[in-house]
Amino acid sequence: MATPVGWSQGGSGSVCLAFDQLRDVIESQEELIHQLRNVMILQDENFVSKEEFQAVEKKLVEEKAAHAKTKVLLAKEEEKLQFALGEVEVLSKQLEKEKLAFEKALSSVKSRALQESSKKDQLITKCNEIESHIIKQEDILNGKENEIKELQQVISQQKEIFRNHMSDFRIQKQQENYMAQVLDQKHKKASATRQARSRQRPREK
Repeated sequence: MATPVGWSQGGSGSVCLAFDQLRDVIESQEELIHQLRNVMILQDENFVSKEEFQAVEKKLVEEKAAHAKTKVLLAKEEEKLQFALGEVEVLSKQLEKEKLAFEKALSSVKSRALQESSKKDQLITKCNEIESHIIKQEDILNGKENEIKELQQVISQQKEIFRNHMSDFRIQKQQENYMAQVLDQKHKKASATRQARSRQRPREK
């Protein structure tokens, strides 16, 4: 298949990279949801306070919502990508047909011009009409290629947004790790306090 002007394999590769990064975001969110569930289970086993449990539960709900939004965004971008690829394929086939038709018509015109000099003016007129038609078709194709370039720019902007989202996600994950460490320290401190009290009771008796 011929590749239309303005469309390169590199552009397609960058689009695929954007979707790979989107999938990485989803996987990271699923892992975070799994970790939050584990935290909720640990909190339940260690009898944490209601406020702490509700905070973790709220965070889990927020992550689920963010995860769902990311999936919807990925589906939309995949739909745009498939549409763009379909447009490229259609335009490539159309361009190839037009080139073959032009070459065939031009060859026929040249052959007749050599064989029938008396029809020279008519053949030249016909050739000009064909060339005019090709120019119009090329203008249409150029317009389509410009639309594809605009779509590529939109996808590049989405890619930048996804990078920023990944950065925010990493910061949020670090904050949640810190929260988990604080909770763990509280559990250890509470356990040490219980052990100390259990040791003092026999002495008091």
